[in-house]
Amino acid sequence: MQTVLGANGQIGRELARCLKREYADNNIDKTAGKIRLVSRNPQQVNGTDELVAADLLDAEQTSRAVEGSSVVYLTAGLPMNTQMWIDQWGVIMYNVIAACEQHKAKLVFFDNTYMYPQTSEVQTETTRFEPHGLKGVVREEIANDLLEAMKQGRVEALICRAPEFYGPGLTQSTTTTTVIEPLKAGKKAKVFLRDDTLRTLIYTPDASRAMALLGNTPDAFGQTWHLPCDDNRLTYREFVQLAAKAFGTKPAYTIVKKWQLVLAGLFNQRICDTTELLPRYAVDNLFDSSKFKQRFPEFKATSIAEGLRVIAGGK
Repeated sequence: MQTVLGANGQIGRELARCLKREYADNNIDKTAGKIRLVSRNPQQVNGTDELVAADLLDAEQTSRAVEGSSVVYLTAGLPMNTQMWIDQWGVIMYNVIAACEQHKAKLVFFDNTYMYPQTSEVQTETTRFEPHGLKGVVREEIANDLLEAMKQGRVEALICRAPEFYGPGLTQSTTTTTVIEPLKAGKKAKVFLRDDTLRTLIYTPDASRAMALLGNTPDAFGQTWHLPCDDNRLTYREFVQLAAKAFGTKPAYTIVKKWQLVLAGLFNQRICDTTELLPRYAVDNLFDSSKFKQRFPEFKATSIAEGLRVIAGGK
């Protein structure tokens, strides 16, 4: 049994499809190949998934959701609300670690880069934790909680880390909401701070496909992995040009200054909760996934041009 915690998000849904296609359907032992989807209101992805409703803030419900699993994928996300992250992420991680320890399940944690320094240095799996802002501190704390549990031998786990998303479906990210969606609608995009810094973006189906591969590779456990991205990094100026071409719209955009975002944050809590991430848009974002690519040379990351064509509705 492979179990996805937080299965309603885009990453979880893509993961469920990949697990069914690449592992469950090819597994001689169909019991081992079953897929369980867990969320507060789980929904079918493959038509044959086992659905379990559970609140990961509740230890007993989390334990029941994990029971019988061989591999558990923690892909849950929370709204961009700082206080909610402070109040809930530590509880979720504690409950999931305890449940996996109790039921002897392996754990795959889908993490982000909020705890890394927001500088132009190359980010690798050994990059130090130096968070900027409270959400970054929370992500540092829960990553360290899992690393300590792994060190103590309480749980067999791996961490897979991804930079900012873009992709089809319900993919949520700054690039999606401020660049992709406006351009698709024929409107002007918004670019934070600068249009000339390099961005590393990950295509959501690639992230889920790579996570499934790691979860089904025994020697991948006990490590941190950067998920594979297109090495052809673009500036937002170049990204807008490419996206507009794919969507058949004009490559129009506005650069939003820091003072404008800070001012807007005084009246909009969601914008206020994202301002701690602004430093990363002022410098090149150089997320390195060479470790994964060297271990899995057959895995081909989707190019940004191809990803945008899929988002546009192309084949």
